[in-house]
Amino acid sequence: MNNFSLKRDDREPATVISLKGYLDAHTAPELEETIKSLLDEGKVKIVINLNELDYISSAGLGVFMGFIEEIRDKGGDIKLAEASDKVYRVFDLLGFPMLYEILSKEEEALKRFSEMS
Repeated sequence: MNNFSLKRDDREPATVISLKGYLDAHTAPELEETIKSLLDEGKVKIVINLNELDYISSAGLGVFMGFIEEIRDKGGDIKLAEASDKVYRVFDLLGFPMLYEILSKEEEALKRFSEMS
């Protein structure tokens, strides 16, 4: 089984969640719980740093889709940052660039949230 880890970093203007390893049906619930916790805390500006994500399955992609409407209804957003070419191709194939802002650097994603405020 491949390792997966998730690191949450609460800062201004958004919370950064850094993903590492394989995001699949076995590990997606951990990301789901983290996003639920953020929503419970009223934190709806989220940057997902994909820099160390090696693989994402449909279950992992489903986590993003499962929360985006509620987050945007509450005035927030999810921005994706630092995806490898391999991970970006999966997002691109499924049309995610039309739904999500995918930025090359985490700092750019944080700056976008600063501009929203």
